[in-house]
Amino acid sequence: MKYTITANNTFPVVDIAMEQDETIQIESGSMIYHNGLVELSGHMNSNGKKGLGGLMSAIGRSVTSGESFFITTATGTAPNAELAIAPGNPGVIKELTLDDSHQYRLNTGAFLAMDSSASYHMVSQKVGGALFGGTGGFFIMETAGTGTMLVSAYGDIIQIQLDGSHEYVVDNSHVVAWDSQLDYHIQPASGVIGFTTGEGLVNRFSGTGTVYIQTRNIQALADLIQPFIPTKSD
Repeated sequence: MKYTITANNTFPVVDIAMEQDETIQIESGSMIYHNGLVELSGHMNSNGKKGLGGLMSAIGRSVTSGESFFITTATGTAPNAELAIAPGNPGVIKELTLDDSHQYRLNTGAFLAMDSSASYHMVSQKVGGALFGGTGGFFIMETAGTGTMLVSAYGDIIQIQLDGSHEYVVDNSHVVAWDSQLDYHIQPASGVIGFTTGEGLVNRFSGTGTVYIQTRNIQALADLIQPFIPTKSD
């Protein structure tokens, strides 16, 4: 996937140059424009399954992981095809390289685009993480294959490198992606049952690998503006 990202870090756009018959996967609804040499096709986000099994897989993704029911495939129909995409949230876009040594798990809404040689699928969470939810519910997305994947974030993306010597605790709403070999647990930031500090849920990571976090919290923004949204009076 040959692409450039505009220099605007707040509202970046990805310009993708495609060859004839080249295909990529993009987030549903992320297309801004193309030069007429790109064909877009939507299909169920079914993990490659067909028929009823594919339908149930797509429904399962949508209900249990928060991912879109559909995914979009873009195909170049002639040389010099051009496609521009952008995420729905204001923030940066980052490239992650997928290979035999580097696969990732994604928080809901992080995926933007990837090569056709790569894919992602559902893997089940530990029961504790599934019950707390927030990072994909009962299932989370894990990448496979080789190639380039683009992820997006609200705000900037920073990396935390774990060397195995101690854990890192990250607010659940700030997690974008993490190395699949890392172990993690989702739990309240404080208190036995309640959230006494107002921090909500956190991810406790351990092992060796990288965690990518976003510097802003979309839930915090929603809570900030909620008092100013008019409500329908009885």
